[in-house]
Amino acid sequence: MGLTRNKEVKRMLCAMLLVTFAAVAAAYIFSPAAAVTAGAACLLLGAVFLLFTRRRYRHLADLSDYLRRVNGGDYSLELPAGDEGELSILKSEIYKVTISLREQNERLRRDKLRLSDALSDISHQFKTPLTSLSVMTDLLFESKLDEGRRAEFTGQLRAQLGRLTWLTEALLKLSKLDADAVMFQRRLVLLCELIRKAAEPLLIPMELKGQTLFVETDGSVCCDLNWTAEALTNIMKNCMEHTPAGGGIRISASSNALFTEIRVSDGGPGIDKTDLPYIFDRFYRGKNAAGNSVGIGLAMAKAISEAQGASIETRNAHGGGAEFILRFPADRAQT
Repeated sequence: MGLTRNKEVKRMLCAMLLVTFAAVAAAYIFSPAAAVTAGAACLLLGAVFLLFTRRRYRHLADLSDYLRRVNGGDYSLELPAGDEGELSILKSEIYKVTISLREQNERLRRDKLRLSDALSDISHQFKTPLTSLSVMTDLLFESKLDEGRRAEFTGQLRAQLGRLTWLTEALLKLSKLDADAVMFQRRLVLLCELIRKAAEPLLIPMELKGQTLFVETDGSVCCDLNWTAEALTNIMKNCMEHTPAGGGIRISASSNALFTEIRVSDGGPGIDKTDLPYIFDRFYRGKNAAGNSVGIGLAMAKAISEAQGASIETRNAHGGGAEFILRFPADRAQT
């Protein structure tokens, strides 16, 4: 970065030369010695100005080089501390921006990895049922296939199609939640009404397994009825899958001055300790996961709950089985 390319520096040098000539001319009126002294003083000031400006240009060149390297992705650089002044303030601000860019780049990198993993998981989840559908469709075209086998394959086709439909709808709902595209219609809902709506889709499957649903409710909660019921249904479905035939699922709900709490517990073997930290992660399948589990239901339950300001956690109950706890803050529960 040369000084001579800067128009302001050129104008300043021209102005200083004019001032020098004027000072020398004015001083010459008194004596030649005064003119020499005035000219030397002006030239000395000009030299000091050029040295100071050159030093600032070196600092600016360092900053420019620093920014080029940051733009190239090298966020490990650090600016040396300088004296107080405009350049020092500029260095400080640039360093703050660099730290912010470094953190943002790291977040983007993590998001990219998560997206890559999610796409891989989604591809795998779709590939398995699609392969089964293709195979069973080919088998159904066999003319020698007896009616019993044909009915069996038809039933499997319906089951796989149902699984694909649920998976597609679940992924679309998660995408809406991620994009903040869901407008929650919060209103005061009786807890018994919420639990009844959440349990409705599971009553027949539970009856087929001989399972019993125990419900104890008290109070109300301010939430979106449909979305919150969706979250509870996914939690209850998980409990149903891990509860043996003839077992029971217990739901208790109550309100107090601090929060509204909903507890769902099953009669299964509980959650492995190594799975507890990841149980709400998308596409995570624990050691005791059901064979047809895709690892979306609990992730959706968490996304729906947290989007409404609620918290969700899970743990192993003292008497055995897993327990899920939903808590809505009192300020949302009381309207």
